Amino acid sequence: MRKAVELRSLTTEEEAEIRRLAASRKEPHRLVQRAKVIAAMLDDPKLRATQAGAKAGFAGQQSGVTWVKRFNEGGLAGLEDKPKPGRPLRHDPKVRSELVSLALQKPDTLGYPFKLWTLERLQTAFQERQGVHLSDSTIWEWVEAEGFEWKRQQSWFHEAEK
Repeated sequence: MRKAVELRSLTTEEEAEIRRLAASRKEPHRLVQRAKVIAAMLDDPKLRATQAGAKAGFAGQQSGVTWVKRFNEGGLAGLEDKPKPGRPLRHDPKVRSELVSLALQKPDTLGYPFKLWTLERLQTAFQERQGVHLSDSTIWEWVEAEGFEWKRQQSWFHEAEK
């Protein structure tokens, strides 16, 4: 039989941060879920890592064990995603936040002669303001990831009934 994975003792700062992360609604979901595993083991020291993982919403039995081991070895940094292979990001996260910030503003308050953003208008305005050209697909992906939806333009002109 395997030996149960035990949670190491935490500093007061680590415990406070784990509890903050576990209750957070603004941090990335994966990080919150991992913090919930550690918080569950803090709340009930007799709880096994596999049970804490299930309580936090992980489907696999080894997930709780994995995150407790990584936390024991690396602290709070152990709960973060490890770097993944592949092409590095083309644009800095700051560029993404500036695009989202621009999309949240009404164009007419910024001096543009229109009231709504279209994909092309947003692309042009961003390039004028930031000097960075973003492709249509990049803008579409970023805006959708933030939960925005493009509205269909409605025409006030209708075909005459025959």
